[in-house]
Amino acid sequence: MTETFDQLLAAGGGADVSGWDFGWLDGRATEERPPWRYAQGLADRLGRARASLDIQTGGGEVLAEVDAFPPLAVATESWPPNVERATRLLHPRGVAVVADPDEPPLPFADAAFDLVTSRHPATIWWHEIARVLAPGGTYFAQHVGPASVFELIEYFLGPQPGARLERDPEHEAAEARAAGLEIVALRTARLRIEIHDVAAVVYLLRKVVWWVPGFTIEGYRERLRELHERIADEGPFVAHSTRHLVEARRPV
Repeated sequence: MTETFDQLLAAGGGADVSGWDFGWLDGRATEERPPWRYAQGLADRLGRARASLDIQTGGGEVLAEVDAFPPLAVATESWPPNVERATRLLHPRGVAVVADPDEPPLPFADAAFDLVTSRHPATIWWHEIARVLAPGGTYFAQHVGPASVFELIEYFLGPQPGARLERDPEHEAAEARAAGLEIVALRTARLRIEIHDVAAVVYLLRKVVWWVPGFTIEGYRERLRELHERIADEGPFVAHSTRHLVEARRPV
């Protein structure tokens, strides 16, 4: 039976949004995956590392998929519910989870790690990454790119011309070089997203809170209703995420 508008709002509003697993969206939204298989590259590098640091690990879901970790493996996270979730997932695997406010400095000594990783960090402190990397060490990460999912964001907020310029991969590469790192690889991708109902929209905006700051169902109820009717008439709402893969090295 097709869910009504109110049922869809209730479903999206009642879903658990802790952690960084988007499995709840199965059947409600799809996103094309980047061609470079970040998780596979992460596993390969962790298998060869001596000491690793995963920054802004979220609930630890991505890191927990790895088969083998180096002798010393650490992850940081700032949001308390994610710290708890990551601890449950990663401690049994021998990964220490450190609650960190995601502001400089990182709570580690200089040259402490030969591998630093991150998937979709909200902020990137390049000088801190360079500082904790050992000479010859590698930073390997997948970043969110510019204007990611802006079709949805601007549907609710209107045009955001200034924000569209943020997270430019070439600017990030320049900042990494300024911090003393060498760029080994930089790849970009634009990926199709299809959203099939407003339950998925509500879930996403509750989970990724910086997309539409201050979002509430009641505050955006009429805009959600318009989107619900649009999907019913025209089919899935289409947006595009942008991603870039970064590999940088601290010179020996």
